[in-house]
Amino acid sequence: MPTPLNNTPRPAKQPVAYSILDLATVSQGETIKQTLNNSLALAQAAELAGYTRYWLAEHHNADSIASNAPPLLIGYVADNTTTIRVGSGGMMLPNHSPMIVAEQFGTLGQLYPGRIDLGLGRAPGTDGQTAQAIRSDFMQAAHSFPQEISKIQTYFSLANRQATVRAPVAEGTDVPLYILGSSTDSAHLAAKLGLPYAFASHFASTHLHQALKIYRDEFRPSQALAQPYIIVAINAYLADTDEQAEQLFTSLIRMFVGVLTGARQPVQPPTPMTDELEGMWQHPAVQQMLKYSFVGSKQTVKNQLQAFLTDTQADELIVASAMYSVADRIKSAQLFGDVLQELNAQVMTRAEVRL
Repeated sequence: MPTPLNNTPRPAKQPVAYSILDLATVSQGETIKQTLNNSLALAQAAELAGYTRYWLAEHHNADSIASNAPPLLIGYVADNTTTIRVGSGGMMLPNHSPMIVAEQFGTLGQLYPGRIDLGLGRAPGTDGQTAQAIRSDFMQAAHSFPQEISKIQTYFSLANRQATVRAPVAEGTDVPLYILGSSTDSAHLAAKLGLPYAFASHFASTHLHQALKIYRDEFRPSQALAQPYIIVAINAYLADTDEQAEQLFTSLIRMFVGVLTGARQPVQPPTPMTDELEGMWQHPAVQQMLKYSFVGSKQTVKNQLQAFLTDTQADELIVASAMYSVADRIKSAQLFGDVLQELNAQVMTRAEVRL
């Protein structure tokens, strides 16, 4: 169960947006095609449930993850939905040419105006050897992350029309940039650039509080953003009962143990929560990664989220959930949407009382 970040309660003052982060995780016995179709089914359900955005992460060389080419999947999802924002969570920029990224997302922005997000990360989304296979100068590109972002901003700028090197499809196109991070480095950068910031606390809990403070304290208003905007990533597993939700969560426990031990495999079917699995969950290494996991019935998760939102003052929550069954994942997303709608209704009621 998540623990509070500090001891200074600050009730939420405005509604919190809620979104989905998808890695297109492959379940045991499932094909890649089925996995990608399941991602679309989840996105369509999220749109009906009032989710703000649907982001696809970039990963490589992993049997359990099919989200290898976010721009292609973003187009697939955007073309089969109508209102939900679709984007990258994120594009791992050191893997790519900034100009190509601008052209790809400029094209998406032209095809689906007002619905495309470009989240940018510094990590490779894979192991070191694979990163070298993707781009031989990866380390140099990673160190140049701030400059690479600046290049993308230039390609999207109308002022670049007079330049020798251009990405015309991107110029003036409405595709907002987001900086992603799992440590404090990107918090400094997002604040300096005046861009929205998304923290990956669904697997990296250690620096969440410090990163949010840095971002808020150092934020400089920009043309893109007048005030800080924070998206916090969490794991959420909801079902009709706490016991059913904990059973769904066993698939993620096994997945993270596999990451730590090197025994990676597709998402396994859920099982009852045994003492052994509970012990795995409470292992310090696993607990550090899965600290911000919200598991239970609607009421249980609602109680947990109230404390978490009070502590983080997040503007938006983005939910990750690797489940064996797409039906379970869709139901969990619907229940989570219900919880956020109830919490937001409480916020609006308090605001009306103050008026």
